[in-house]
Amino acid sequence: MKYRQIKWLILLLPTLTIALWEYVRHAFLLPYISMDMGNVLSPLLVFFVTLVFVRYLFSILEKMQEELRQEKEKKAALIEREKLARELHDGIAQSLFLLSVKMNKFERKNKLEQDPDFIRMKQTLQHVHDDTRQAITNLKHSPSDSSESWTESIHQYVDDLTHTHLLDVNLDWRLSETTLSRKEKNELFACVKEAAMNVIKHAKTNKIWITATETAGGWICEITDFGTGFTSDSLKSGLGLQIMKDRAKDMNWDFSMERKQNQTIVSIKKGVM
Repeated sequence: MKYRQIKWLILLLPTLTIALWEYVRHAFLLPYISMDMGNVLSPLLVFFVTLVFVRYLFSILEKMQEELRQEKEKKAALIEREKLARELHDGIAQSLFLLSVKMNKFERKNKLEQDPDFIRMKQTLQHVHDDTRQAITNLKHSPSDSSESWTESIHQYVDDLTHTHLLDVNLDWRLSETTLSRKEKNELFACVKEAAMNVIKHAKTNKIWITATETAGGWICEITDFGTGFTSDSLKSGLGLQIMKDRAKDMNWDFSMERKQNQTIVSIKKGVM
């Protein structure tokens, strides 16, 4: 039912109701209902019809307005994402690429191919460049815009990790589509990707376990690896770790990262005591 049709029905329904009632009363009910009783019943009938049908039409109208508001917000967010992605590409990404070219020339000129410090600098620059490119991709292609389900997106991401980064990923994902809201899905997916990238960059291992299960009061998601672990300094300076903490805090989730039996376990929980 269209928006304009609903508005006209809301306006005309009381009038149509009283007109129909008056016709039926004078045509069929006069021998049974007195004029005074009919006058009393008229506003009661209009009130009943308004209460039942007009309230229903108002609920439809409010739902349509809410969907329109959400669509406008979504469109505005997509425009901002595209704008930010374009600025990152034209600004930081291009600057990092030029810096990489200059570093390669500097390396050849000064014969630093075997210098460990210079190699680490190049690796750091490459990580920053990869992170920027990944951020641009994420901004251009929001998981919520995909035609595939959220669970399918998780499995697709695991396939990408397997083929692109040669990771051996053990996935045990048991969260249903309806357990989390759209925002929770996006935030949790972002945390999983950040944790996986930390393993790729720092853990020095090609094995990772990703599990997500529902609990009595919520759910728990864990990313586990048997890599080199972490130090107190790395915990303080880790930008990716801080981003995950901030995401979890904003969503009122519990976040923890611990080293236990040669395992590094990143845990994100909701409603788990």
